[in-house]
Amino acid sequence: MSITGSEDVLLTASAWKQEGRSVALATVVSTWGSSPRPAGSQLVVDDEGNFLGSVSGGCVEGAVITEAREVMRTGTPQLLEFGVSNDDAWSVGLACGGKIQVFVESVSD
Repeated sequence: MSITGSEDVLLTASAWKQEGRSVALATVVSTWGSSPRPAGSQLVVDDEGNFLGSVSGGCVEGAVITEAREVMRTGTPQLLEFGVSNDDAWSVGLACGGKIQVFVESVSD
């Protein structure tokens, strides 16, 4: 049986934690309208900026990675929202007319 995308992200998160890295997990928790990735899509990020998976693509992904590194630093989870009603929607690349919410949390042992 092959490993699917979400399993691969979770296995990578676990492996990175076992190596002593700080790790954050970002998960698409809701979508509305057109969105690049469905709810449940995940992205794992370590404290060196390495990542695996996808929650959107383009500049949204970059913004999520930046927030994930902050979540690792502070330990405070964040609920991020991107969409055309957001003033930053065009600048972060979600100009498809949809909206997504991404929950970012630090992975503990």
